[in-house]
Amino acid sequence: MIYVTGDCHGDYRRFNTAVFPEQKEMNKDDYVIICGDFGYWDESKEQKYWLKWLDGKPFTTLWVDGNHENYDLLKKHRVTQWHGGKVQYIMPSVIHLMRGQIYELQGYRVFTFGGAKSHDISGGVLEASDPNLRAKRRKLEKKNELYRINHVSWWKEEMPSEEELAEGLRNLIRNNWDVDFIFSHCCAGSTQERIAGEMYQPNILTRYFDKIKEMCRYRKWFFGHYHDNKNIGNKEILLYEQIIRIC
Repeated sequence: MIYVTGDCHGDYRRFNTAVFPEQKEMNKDDYVIICGDFGYWDESKEQKYWLKWLDGKPFTTLWVDGNHENYDLLKKHRVTQWHGGKVQYIMPSVIHLMRGQIYELQGYRVFTFGGAKSHDISGGVLEASDPNLRAKRRKLEKKNELYRINHVSWWKEEMPSEEELAEGLRNLIRNNWDVDFIFSHCCAGSTQERIAGEMYQPNILTRYFDKIKEMCRYRKWFFGHYHDNKNIGNKEILLYEQIIRIC
């Protein structure tokens, strides 16, 4: 069995047995895939508690990264191979699916590509080392401006590198542009426009996904980021807190 859901932001209560009773029939060879903003933020006791809690679930948790992850922490984890693609083990059964990879899961070919551009930073990105940080924060908060702090609440790695983009295309070409499912955090620019109009501007990643959407054969494309649950046409599914079974 494979289930998929949207952004968690570190809140995994949707995986309580009372909310998600289907897990009673699952084992570690079954998967729940989270479409970005998993919530890997720090090394606090709370974070460690919830990771251990997830690891204790009967299923295996898989996730692509979003624009709200701590990429400094992710860099500490060794990259290894799993089911045909690169991964990082956060816990034995909590696994980060990396960008531009293709995996074989229960007989299905799966393409993954995390990341997204943060839009909730109208006040800009501040530097933690700035001696005027406190004053700048007070000024922005007084104006109700949203801001982020570099390496504290924002990382440039939220957007892909040229190598990640190239690796994704190489893997798709190697597989003749043919996969069963795609999992990402944001989506193609054309899809984003249907969801939110001009609220979100196109960027290098949404344009990259436009190319994949045009070139690739796939059954369904699942993504999060936009905090809603809806079908976009007959092949793309936006997810937030809903958990759905795909096979």
